[in-house]
Amino acid sequence: MRMLYFAWVREAVGTGEEQVTPPAEVSTMADLIDWLSKDEPHATAFADRDRLRTAVDGVFAALDAPIAGASEIAIFPPVTGG
Repeated sequence: MRMLYFAWVREAVGTGEEQVTPPAEVSTMADLIDWLSKDEPHATAFADRDRLRTAVDGVFAALDAPIAGASEIAIFPPVTGG
């Protein structure tokens, strides 16, 4: 699956995009973040989940959202406007 990272998350991970193949037991967004966080730089980038927002195939998703069949996952900071 294609992972996309934006803003400071992109800076912390060190890339804006990567391909990953999580194991079958990774079924939710939270599971995916846990799996990616086993190694640096993801562990540091994802340390504070309250500072992360996610999307599955272009649709905002909660951390308990299923990722089965997803082709694209995005992780980014909260967005504010004014």
